[in-house]
Amino acid sequence: MLGGTYGRRVVVVCGRGNNGADGVVAARHLRTRGIGVDELVLAEGVASSALRRALARADLAIDGMFGTGFRGELEGDAAIVAAALAEAGIPTLAIDIPSGVDGTTGEVRGVAIRAHETVCFAALKPGLLFEPGRGHAGRVHVVDIGVHPSGIGTGSSQLHVLEVSDLHLPRRAPDGHKWSAGALVVGGSTGMAGAPLLAGHAAARCGAGMVVCGVPGADAAARASGSELVSRALPATPEGNLDAGAADAVLAGIERFRVVAIGPGLGRDASTQAAVRRLAAECPVPIVIDADGLNALAAEPEVLRRRRAAGLSPAILTPHAGEYARLACHAIGSDRVAAARDLAARLDAIVLLKGPGTVVAAPDGRAVVNRTDGSALATAGTGDVLTGVVAGLLAAGAAPFHAAATGVYVHGRAATVAGTGDDLVATDLIGALHPTLDGLRSGRDPWEE
Repeated sequence: MLGGTYGRRVVVVCGRGNNGADGVVAARHLRTRGIGVDELVLAEGVASSALRRALARADLAIDGMFGTGFRGELEGDAAIVAAALAEAGIPTLAIDIPSGVDGTTGEVRGVAIRAHETVCFAALKPGLLFEPGRGHAGRVHVVDIGVHPSGIGTGSSQLHVLEVSDLHLPRRAPDGHKWSAGALVVGGSTGMAGAPLLAGHAAARCGAGMVVCGVPGADAAARASGSELVSRALPATPEGNLDAGAADAVLAGIERFRVVAIGPGLGRDASTQAAVRRLAAECPVPIVIDADGLNALAAEPEVLRRRRAAGLSPAILTPHAGEYARLACHAIGSDRVAAARDLAARLDAIVLLKGPGTVVAAPDGRAVVNRTDGSALATAGTGDVLTGVVAGLLAAGAAPFHAAATGVYVHGRAATVAGTGDDLVATDLIGALHPTLDGLRSGRDPWEE
């Protein structure tokens, strides 16, 4: 970060405990390299004049005030140092985690160090994976200090970061045919006909050999035709919404499909919600439920437990923050991992909690965090594409938890591959799915930093 040693100066701010001790050791090593060091120790008090003088001549600051056990809010000299560093604008290196960031949740209360680089020991800490902590950490480097990550936490307390080696990308069998990987997308309503088509095209790109879009009424089905997707008219209300009788129509021919995706563009008509709840309880093949499908479940979440009691596979739910609040009857809160695990256990379903640092949690406590997401995905239709990606992987034979985890990784990476930055639209994602999958099937992530 210094770009050399001659004439360089570093200010190191040390707190109590191991994090402060790391700062002391860093200062000693820097001095042996001939670098000038101003070492400030919180326990001894930090004089404002000394702080100003040190920052005025520093080329780099090292934050060794607080580590991953920090909770609450920076106070006293620590808060003054954080504010002064922000004002000085010099490059800052954080030890393990920026001071002021909650190591478990990434929460920031009040002021916190905003680092350019963070050196993280042994394994990534949750606070570095979730906003706003992720944004305060800058570029993160994980270094080995002789503590194996497998020893950190046990059983359901363990949390894993998705890597390319974790992905399950099934390939089509040599003797497969289009119905070997059939997918049905149930969605659409007046003014929302495009949502199920986005999901359908994504499913086709991610393993589904035959994709049928079940939409309300003959007019909607006619508008949805004209591509490799097959449209199917389902019973509709006079207003153009899915009628409760649509559940009978779907279940009558369900044996041809390996997955059903429910929700894109459905709307919140009472008849539609009744159909969704019946499908969630009775559909014998794996299901992905998104968007207004989730809102239908919020009124009667026990249908998901009935599904599992009948011996059927766990549903995959893909809520954003608002949908989560309706399903759980409370906001996500500061701990995204705990929130996802709690809902997964309560509903006996796999929960894919969307947002910065997407969490996939299973009812047994397994949980993974995805790092390929980004702000470019905050645009209309990308959630429908994610539903289709997960459905396509299920159709190709991936198990539900693996399909959800792989799907969110692929979805986020496709946003990078699209190359459109914050100008991304949902159809860009679909176009980027083939090169993304092609690259990931090599067993490495060509776009990983």
